[in-house]
Amino acid sequence: TFEQFVRAVRQGVSPRGETYYPAFPFEFYATLTDQDMADLWAAVQATPSVDRPSEGHDLRFPFNVRAAVKVWRSLFERTADYEVDASRTSEWNRGKYLVEGPAHCAACHTPRNLLGGLSSKELAGDPNMQGGGASPAITARALTAGGYTRDSLVQALRTGVTPTGEVFGGSRAEVVHGSTKFLLDQHLVDMATYLLDLGKK
Repeated sequence: TFEQFVRAVRQGVSPRGETYYPAFPFEFYATLTDQDMADLWAAVQATPSVDRPSEGHDLRFPFNVRAAVKVWRSLFERTADYEVDASRTSEWNRGKYLVEGPAHCAACHTPRNLLGGLSSKELAGDPNMQGGGASPAITARALTAGGYTRDSLVQALRTGVTPTGEVFGGSRAEVVHGSTKFLLDQHLVDMATYLLDLGKK
């Protein structure tokens, strides 16, 4: 039902009351608005079904013990909390909403501890991503040092090409090709405004 869908997306709880694994970024989706949820539900309902059963989880012990997720959540869950900053522009505020919520940038670009909890070093990059590899820092200082302007960051999020002409690889390329290239131009401008900490009134 729609109510179960909302609970699943915002709280990470299945219709049967089971806790989803945090690979599903429900922490970040907690800020989705009621209109967002209605739009997502409409999109899901309009998507044709696939005649193929879902694949089961293939996790080793102790990760296959779903009850342990409740313990993990009590220790590490940090639900996103969005509030408008009246001292900033509408672009900056929309960017904050997108970056910290539905785009869940911190999920990959914030370091995690050994048990997968996010550290306090927001967007400082993760040198030891759990899936392997590393993610760069995307703080305003790091992006500026990398030669990014608002226009070039929008271009990178749209195409995967950096200001120096290099091309994103690995999971960053997946993010562009599966997500950010489909965003509205205004939303990319909003995200770049927030990430570069522009938009002061």
